[in-house]
Amino acid sequence: MKTNRLVLQYQNEQGEICYKMKTFDINVIAKSSGGLAPTILYFHDNQDVTDDIRSLRFGLESPYSYIDNYDQFQKMLYKKEQKALNDLYDSISIKPKNMSTGKQILWSFGVLLLMTIPLIVAIILK
Repeated sequence: MKTNRLVLQYQNEQGEICYKMKTFDINVIAKSSGGLAPTILYFHDNQDVTDDIRSLRFGLESPYSYIDNYDQFQKMLYKKEQKALNDLYDSISIKPKNMSTGKQILWSFGVLLLMTIPLIVAIILK
């Protein structure tokens, strides 16, 4: 196995060499880089560990086969990735926050009406 800053090698009770994730304290940040998909960055102790996580996920050997607690690590990362993406989309959304469902429907209808005004004007002037 290639050395990875996030993986710890240890010896179990039977004397076998095993691997486990060192930490679950990973900060996940999603950034919009101007493309269609956001960029997701991973940090541990203010160090970028994005390449370490990518090498685990996209390596030739599946980390599930040799890392004992990788399933829990992936579940934790998935939750943090979803939160980071939701935070990113909420920050760039024009939808007002903290509105009741009825007010959100009225807001959406108003925006749709505002967007159709140029089309209606073009039809009338034609």
